[in-house]
Amino acid sequence: MEKYDGERVLVIGGSSGIGWAIARRLTDGGAQVMVTSRSGGAPAADVIAVRSDITSPADIDALAGQVGQTLGGLDAVFLNAGIPGSSSALEATTEDAYDQVFAANVKGPFFTLQRLLPLLAEGAGVVFTTSVADELGMPNMSVYSASKAALRSLARTLGRELLPRGVRVNAISPGGTDTGILHRNLPAAVADEMVAGFAATNPMGRMGTPDEIARAAVFLAFEATYTTGFELVADGGTTTL
Repeated sequence: MEKYDGERVLVIGGSSGIGWAIARRLTDGGAQVMVTSRSGGAPAADVIAVRSDITSPADIDALAGQVGQTLGGLDAVFLNAGIPGSSSALEATTEDAYDQVFAANVKGPFFTLQRLLPLLAEGAGVVFTTSVADELGMPNMSVYSASKAALRSLARTLGRELLPRGVRVNAISPGGTDTGILHRNLPAAVADEMVAGFAATNPMGRMGTPDEIARAAVFLAFEATYTTGFELVADGGTTTL
């Protein structure tokens, strides 16, 4: 019998990177996994792939309906979708840029969880993806950092609020993670230089892998049954050493 046999899981933003590593780990363990993305694709056929935009109320409603029809309920939800937004100083940040980041990183996860709440089984685990940016003072990243700090706050308040329902809410906070996005979007030499720069500032001397972050996230959802309102930092020691 596989470790996660019978578990019903939804990964919002699960078609690549950390989200896909979470989906892969759980599928390999026997879970039934649905992943969402704006394209609706997935790298393998053994997951249920759904096209859904976390900033669209209509898509959120439709997703809840699909989860109910296909899975019947949920034992874990990973609210992993989000956008970095553009790096800009305070005086250069536009209202539109601010609204886009908060719509994707805060409003979307909040109302997705609200809509999915009736489908969560007793004992279910909810995991937000935050970032070490919610702890570090990173110049020109004020909007993104604030959005992730808002998610950190939600993990606390909803962790308390949902206890009577038997639902735990926690957050995984990744540091620099090599998801491959730099090499997919930049010339190889530029991407290599950026990865080397991130690694040089990390106490472990490297970036994390998506699977390392996925292990921590899955632990929060399924193994950490006496833990709620917590943010688990997986950053190679960046924020503590």
